[in-house]
Amino acid sequence: MKGLKAACWAESLKIRRSKMSWITILTCLFMTMMMGLLMFVTKNPDLARKFGLLGTKASLLEINADWITYFGLFNMIIAMGALIGFAFITSWVFGREYSDHTITDLLALPISRISIVSSKFIVIGIWCVLLSLLSIILGLLSGGMINLAGWSNEIIIQGIYTFMITSLLTILLCPPVAFIASYSRGYLAPISFVIFAVIIAQFMSILGFAPYFPWAIPALYSGAAEESIQLEAISYIILFLTGISGLIGTIVWWNLADHT
Repeated sequence: MKGLKAACWAESLKIRRSKMSWITILTCLFMTMMMGLLMFVTKNPDLARKFGLLGTKASLLEINADWITYFGLFNMIIAMGALIGFAFITSWVFGREYSDHTITDLLALPISRISIVSSKFIVIGIWCVLLSLLSIILGLLSGGMINLAGWSNEIIIQGIYTFMITSLLTILLCPPVAFIASYSRGYLAPISFVIFAVIIAQFMSILGFAPYFPWAIPALYSGAAEESIQLEAISYIILFLTGISGLIGTIVWWNLADHT
């Protein structure tokens, strides 16, 4: 237990002292501002012309400036954007040990490899949850400042609930990314894998197999995909097993592979 605590502290220290933490925070802020700007332009069509292409796009989308639409866009972002964002965080946490050539020093410490891997997953999970909370808080503040229509406790609670569950479902897809980052010993392969998985998810939706493809399930839950496609119990089981497989695979790799 002491080894795990020490490893978690070391991983959190790496994040606090790196630029990655600020990059992810600024990314959340930027995405929230862009969504708020889109809602503002939609609510004020007379100002659309002053915003050039953005105003035109807002008009073409024919979206409503209300909380239901706002949460729908937020859920779409967390379902699609967070797949890549959380994967980037995971690949950085695991892949940087190889790119920075610190893997041998890390494994030489008097801490079990299981504790090292577990600490990385714990930090990744906390990091992603905090980013999700930051996003929804900024989103609520932005929507409140714009004074969106359709406020009700039911809509807000349901919107927050859907957003956070979608975030958690997306976080469950981080372990396979960690395994690929460890196996490939870098950043490029895991990021490429996730981008490829997102593309495949679009084809799975067309073919009707999206409920059985892990990287399409968060989007289906959020409502960002076609309404005709419904999730089943097997969908959550597949997603859970995918995460567990990635976790076990990463632990086994770190314990058995030659890292020299």
